[in-house]
Amino acid sequence: MSFDFTPALISLKVTCVSTAITFVIGLSLSWCMWQYKGKFKALIDGIITLPLVLPPTVAGFMILLLIGKNGPIGKFLDLFDVKIIFSWYAAVIASVVVSLPLMYKTALSAFEQLDPNIADAARTLGVSEWTVFSKVSMPLAWPGIAAATALSFSRSLGEFGATLMVAGSIPGKTQTIPVAIYFATQSGDMNLAFIWVMIIFSISLVTLVSMNYWNQYQFTKKLGTRR
Repeated sequence: MSFDFTPALISLKVTCVSTAITFVIGLSLSWCMWQYKGKFKALIDGIITLPLVLPPTVAGFMILLLIGKNGPIGKFLDLFDVKIIFSWYAAVIASVVVSLPLMYKTALSAFEQLDPNIADAARTLGVSEWTVFSKVSMPLAWPGIAAATALSFSRSLGEFGATLMVAGSIPGKTQTIPVAIYFATQSGDMNLAFIWVMIIFSISLVTLVSMNYWNQYQFTKKLGTRR
């Protein structure tokens, strides 16, 4: 009997799309929060990072309240005959929600380690905020941003609870690797579950190790340039 790689393909598709979305949103939020000095900073930061400490099923429930058939977004989309629940789009949304705090906090830490005087010096030259961000701050903080992206990718790949609630386990459509592991275990097929565990373990390990080697290479390259 041939092995069905569909859950792996679905997982990679969902993970790549959600990581791209998380990268843009997380980077934007971290940059804005680094610049923001208002009294509500702690509150806003807490709201953004809340999914990091909440059970994934709670995050999934909140998503259902918004995009379910009785939710405000779900009702609006229903006017155009668009349904997100129990589709791979729902799996992407779940992955974005649970992985965004990792991207945000790690990227924010990278920005906070920068010397603000460098960005201020660029502003005195009359450059735009976009130029300060793209040409000054982001290149300097890139090792931390790259690490944040890798962590976000790995977290999205392993997402289970929220995905199961909003996307279900439809073979060939929404069944990701973590969901496939769960149902293989429930049915007593431990060999299949072990295969999927090793696959997701390998993908995650290769991602993180590659990022560590890349960061080490960049650090060594930077030291060589200084010398």
